[in-house]
Amino acid sequence: MKKKIKIICTLGPSSLNRKFLEYSKKNINILRLNMSHLNLNEMQKNILFIRKYTNTQICIDSEGAQIRSKVKKKKFFKKNLKITVFQGKANFLEFYPEYIFNKIKKGDLLNIGFDNLKIKILKKNEKKFSAIVVREGLLENNKGVHIENRKIDINYLTNKDFKAIQLAKQMNIKTFALSFTNSEEDINSFNKLLKKNSNKIYKIETKKAVKNFETMIKAGSNFLIDRGDLSKDIDIINIPKVQRDLIEIKKKYKNKNIFIATNLLESMIYNNYPTRGEANDIYSSLEMGADGLVLAAETAVGKYPIECVEFIKKLINSFKKK
Repeated sequence: MKKKIKIICTLGPSSLNRKFLEYSKKNINILRLNMSHLNLNEMQKNILFIRKYTNTQICIDSEGAQIRSKVKKKKFFKKNLKITVFQGKANFLEFYPEYIFNKIKKGDLLNIGFDNLKIKILKKNEKKFSAIVVREGLLENNKGVHIENRKIDINYLTNKDFKAIQLAKQMNIKTFALSFTNSEEDINSFNKLLKKNSNKIYKIETKKAVKNFETMIKAGSNFLIDRGDLSKDIDIINIPKVQRDLIEIKKKYKNKNIFIATNLLESMIYNNYPTRGEANDIYSSLEMGADGLVLAAETAVGKYPIECVEFIKKLINSFKKK
């Protein structure tokens, strides 16, 4: 008998409505709220709204150890343009958490957004840095910032994460995800914070997490491979092998789960039917031994959130019949 495969859906403007939430009762296992795109007040309002229409499990997904951009206005930067950024100034670019500015060094390569803008730090002092655009792109607010050439230490949770978790616990939320889990120590800290009466999902999004996975899986039970953020740290050519290798490690242990996220049905953000490649990717992930599938932008901002879930369900049923 095959294990039940879970469907996790991210909520956003396309799915935070009565129709989708009522649909979730019999069709979705977990509804995900992404704290990278919500403040505490919005999180609280969303939880109350969700519970008006469904008792589907809610997961609070932390910001975690990630740098993000703070931008007041979108702006396109051409290659070779030189820019200057001041610390603490409300200019065109700031970083969150704020202490990241002090960790940036001359020579750093900063990827801002997914496969988008890249800048190289030319000079740096305690008040400002100058940089050159090495890959043109659009600078947008609240995008992930990846330092390509080296690793820096970042707190495993942000101050907002701690507040969100405490508020969510008061609202009887039982499921939480730790973004950018990098070590057994991160897992132990998260476990200690949440105690035993909660479900915890640990997200694999860095090369360090992949390297430490053999020790991490002994400390946690549920893991999520975020192929998008992971591909910022590991060449996209190697992502399929990494996914397969992590699932093979998981198979050595009892009662461990791996969920797959990112680009499952990317084309369905705009179209009502997926590509053959997407269908093959999902089916192959199930054959490898994935225990769940995660829809992100597809259900958060896509035009066809219910159709996405229906297609995932059909593929799962097809897989179970083989």
